[in-house]
Amino acid sequence: MKFDLTGKKAIVTGGGSGIGRAIAMVLAEQGAEVNILEVNAKPAKETAAGIKAMGGKANAFACDVSNQKDVLKIVEAITENGAIDILINNAGIAHIGNVELTAEADIDRVYQVNIKGVYNCIYASIKSMKEKGGVIINMASVAATVGISDRFAYSMTKGAVLTMTYSVAKDYLSYGIRCNSISPARVHTPFVDGYLKQNYPGMEKEMFKRLSETQPIGRMGKPVEIANLALYLCSDEASFITGTDFPIDGGFIKLNG
Repeated sequence: MKFDLTGKKAIVTGGGSGIGRAIAMVLAEQGAEVNILEVNAKPAKETAAGIKAMGGKANAFACDVSNQKDVLKIVEAITENGAIDILINNAGIAHIGNVELTAEADIDRVYQVNIKGVYNCIYASIKSMKEKGGVIINMASVAATVGISDRFAYSMTKGAVLTMTYSVAKDYLSYGIRCNSISPARVHTPFVDGYLKQNYPGMEKEMFKRLSETQPIGRMGKPVEIANLALYLCSDEASFITGTDFPIDGGFIKLNG
C-alpha cells in the first residue's frame, strides 16, 4: 500500500478541527497512531473518537502549545512507549489588521501560538526523532511569501514558520529528519464560517462567494486536500524531499492579477 504509515507515531497540533482534524484522520487511515494536541480537550477527544470509530489508534491531549512545560510533559508521556516519527505543527491563530491596527498585545498573542508554539513542539520532539529519523511538517501560509492586505501580524508569524522549516531541515539532515512546510491559501474551515458570521451577519453566503473567488481556481480549498498533501510528505514515498515549502493555493500565488 502506498503512503503506508503502519507503526508510525504522529503528533498533530490543533487536531481538533479544520485542517488539523483532517490531517489526523488521514494519517490514522494509513495506519499511524495519532496523538492530538489541542488547547481544548473536547474537540481533541472528538477527533480521537472519530479515529477509533474507524478502527484507528488515537490519543487526545489538552495542550497549550505556547507553554513549553505543558508541551514537554505531554511529549514525554507520548514517547514513553516509542519515539515520535511524525510531527505536524498545525496549531495557529489569526489576526486581521495592518500595523496601525495591530496592538502590542495582538503581536504577543499571535507570536505565542504561531511561532513559539511551533518552536516548543519541535524542541520537545526533536530528541526523540533523532533516534531513528522522522518527519516534521510546519503549517505556513501563502501569507508567508505574498503580500496580503490586513494580515500584518499573521504574515509575520508565517514567514517565521517558513524560515524555521529551512533551518531545522538543514540542521538535522544527518539524523534522517526531514522538515517541510505547507502553505495553503484560503481553506473552508470552521474558522471561515465563524469569521463570516461575526463580521458579515446576514451576508454570509455573499461574502463566502467573494472569498472563494479570490482563489483563481474559483473555490476555497478543502481540509482533506491539505491533509492528502501532508500524508504524502510524511510517507516514505517523499523520502527525497526536505527543506521545501509546498503551496497548495488554487493558483493564488502565481495566477492572481
